[in-house]
Amino acid sequence: MVPEPVHEDSGPEDAVAADVRAAISEVDCATNSAADVTLLRAGSVAFRVAILADRAVSVGSGVEESAPYLGRARAAGLSVVRRSSGGTGVLHAPGDLAWSIVLPRGHPLAGRDFVRAYPRLGEGVVRWLSDLGVSAAWTGPLGRSTDYCLLSARGHVLSVGERVLGGAAQHLSGSSLLHHGILPLEVDRTAVTRLFGLDEDGTTDRLTSLRELGIRGSPRRLAEGLAAAIARQLGTFPPPG
Repeated sequence: MVPEPVHEDSGPEDAVAADVRAAISEVDCATNSAADVTLLRAGSVAFRVAILADRAVSVGSGVEESAPYLGRARAAGLSVVRRSSGGTGVLHAPGDLAWSIVLPRGHPLAGRDFVRAYPRLGEGVVRWLSDLGVSAAWTGPLGRSTDYCLLSARGHVLSVGERVLGGAAQHLSGSSLLHHGILPLEVDRTAVTRLFGLDEDGTTDRLTSLRELGIRGSPRRLAEGLAAAIARQLGTFPPPG
């Protein structure tokens, strides 16, 4: 069931703390990826939320340059950005929200089971969506595509009912863990099908977006709510009231 639209003046906080605002930026995909690496190298508890400003395809660190969808993306005039984390390809567009958490390896939230801890590490995202009337959960992958990360057979995906809203990936360094994910504002099924060589069999109908779920408001307003929810998860921002 699709919730009623959420208006721009709604959200868990009327006044967003300065430290939460400081964690938000509007950047292109390449700058966003570089910022995540900078946070990871710093190694302290940190988070950020980016409002992506360009159309691009990001790929995991293990994807070979010969992957056909990279050639299609470049031929279509899209930037190709290599993430430091794993996974395969993701199509990004202006207004998408990219969120990131960095934890020292010994932090209790990271834990030794971090590879299987997507529900724990992504709890702030789920709580934010719940505040907006959307019931979501981190679930096992769909296994419908080898190339499109949100439809792949690896990791976990953020599901709303039978559809996939977002995904996440990780990069573990010698001292810290980067756990980052994506929430698309809209979903361009035609572009995903074409770029990633998917069959036109309804596979992309399993994808959804913030707008399709009835979530309204500017990307900036949405980013503020998401950042506040993640800050609470990490214990760096007090709960409402």
